[in-house]
Amino acid sequence: MKLREDIRNVAIIAHVDHGKTTLVDELLKQSDTLDSHTQLAERAMDSNALEKERGITILAKNTAVEYKDTKINIMDTPGHADFGGEVERIMKMVDGVLLVVDAYEGTMPQTRFVLKKALEQHLTPIVVVNKIDKPSARPEYVVDEVLELFIELGADDDQLDFPVIYTSALNGTSSTSDDPADQEATMAPIFDTIIEHIPAPVDNSEDPLQFQVSLLDYNEYVGRIGIGRVFRGTIRVGDQVALMKLDGSVKKFRVTKLFGFFGLKRLEIQEAKAGDLIAVSGMEDIFVGETVTPVDHQDALPILHIDEPTLQMTFLVNNSPFAGREGKFVTARKIEERLMSQLQTDVSLRVDSIAPDAWIVSGRGELHLSILIENMRREGFELQVSRPEVIERMIDGVRCEPFERVQIDTPEEYMGSVIEALGTRKGEMQDMIHTGNGQVRIIFLVPARGLIGFSTDFLSMTRGYGIMAHTFDAYLPMVPGQIGGRHQGALVSIDQGKATTYSIMSVEERGTVFVEPGTEVYEGMIVGENAREKDLTVNITKAKQMTNVRSANKDQTSVIKRPRILTLEESLEFLNEDEYCEVTPESIRLRKQILNKSEREKASKKKKIAAE
Repeated sequence: MKLREDIRNVAIIAHVDHGKTTLVDELLKQSDTLDSHTQLAERAMDSNALEKERGITILAKNTAVEYKDTKINIMDTPGHADFGGEVERIMKMVDGVLLVVDAYEGTMPQTRFVLKKALEQHLTPIVVVNKIDKPSARPEYVVDEVLELFIELGADDDQLDFPVIYTSALNGTSSTSDDPADQEATMAPIFDTIIEHIPAPVDNSEDPLQFQVSLLDYNEYVGRIGIGRVFRGTIRVGDQVALMKLDGSVKKFRVTKLFGFFGLKRLEIQEAKAGDLIAVSGMEDIFVGETVTPVDHQDALPILHIDEPTLQMTFLVNNSPFAGREGKFVTARKIEERLMSQLQTDVSLRVDSIAPDAWIVSGRGELHLSILIENMRREGFELQVSRPEVIERMIDGVRCEPFERVQIDTPEEYMGSVIEALGTRKGEMQDMIHTGNGQVRIIFLVPARGLIGFSTDFLSMTRGYGIMAHTFDAYLPMVPGQIGGRHQGALVSIDQGKATTYSIMSVEERGTVFVEPGTEVYEGMIVGENAREKDLTVNITKAKQMTNVRSANKDQTSVIKRPRILTLEESLEFLNEDEYCEVTPESIRLRKQILNKSEREKASKKKKIAAE
């Protein structure tokens, strides 16, 4: 069996924020790839503005570096559970993985998820213990923890015999020794280990072509671009080929352009052989998992599994009194076009039209959908969205709902309140480990609907010291009854106008205010959270009556508490089923679906009668 020794295909996998993208930066800098004058921005692989701001990778990226005459294709994958679909497909494109683990945090829920996917594909692992320069680093403990995880996930003997490299990606140092003093300013140990341990692709470029699409990209000029691996044979520009569709049909087309990856650039190439990772354009309706073959030898590869959505929201055209003030795109046609274009590249998303001005959008989690909403508002869209809801399924005649595996690291003093809070949300404790230094790690299995809105409570419960990470586990039989949700009512504005300091002061005693003085509000808009269960209508626009009578002790300066300004995610978590979040380029407002107070009360009476 002939091998292509000049190439290696490897994916970098890890829990969110363990340093994958920073590590890729260093590998790029220290390889023989970039010109000496190329200035590399920090986290160069995160190209999207939101990725840079939040410090997370949303879309998988690929790059290639040159080291000692070997081309190493590196796939940088997302670490967040909501983008797990990307990770799964990338595993099909590579022969090995670099599993990056934080030298202090050790294995986290997403480490488990990505490693499980890698072991299922029988990939060769290399473990990279990153952030070795942290004062709190405990590399020996972390390597033992990783080994336990490998055993628990059923790794075979070859996979258990993994090499370990210790690095500080931020400082650009690495070493095969777990002593931080032995770190050297080079990434050579990683490159050498990749070349030595990761298998080279099989060279069967003489056989009939098989190229499978694992990722999609979209470009205004050439349309859809399929990114994937040539598993067999050779593909050339100008070839007439067959595209084996997912539904079993076959389409013929001509390859108009091929791109190879080199450093941060995509370069046009004329041909690619077995083992190469490339991008192909020229097929308008190519989709993930489809196979490109010769016209006379149609032999499809197994279809890639794509995780189904677990959460859905209704997107609507904005119809609030302030609609159309800030956005460029406000019509149903524009919103629908934008959602359809998102489907071109995001295979975990589903969009179903339920009315001329409303769509049910389903995704992999709150973050997945909120990133889409945030991107749309930055592009100038106005829209309204409903509260997120989990997607139920019937499995063998039983109603099932998604459950999440939740890992919590918290100081011991907050442990009781966290266990109690997740218990009321029908969470089941799986494990508890005292990790030393007064810290404890607790693992729970919780219905996904119990986690909607939990992160804000969790942060206040642990005074900001707790770390929570969760990942989809499985669909399990439905837990009866109401879980989670908001216990407090809302403070709802009774009229339209500008919020005044005077009226905010009188409303403050009733709960937490969300708006600053001078903010424009309308009837039915939510301006705060009530301290009690029921909703309360308040007048937040009343001005102080001015008289010419002065009193010595009354005329003190009015001081109000700082209002709580909600982010997009916090707003979505706050919503109840009778409320919408209005999203525009400048503002995020919460509102009641029925704005008028008396109409709201009539509707709620009708609902009560119907329920009885």
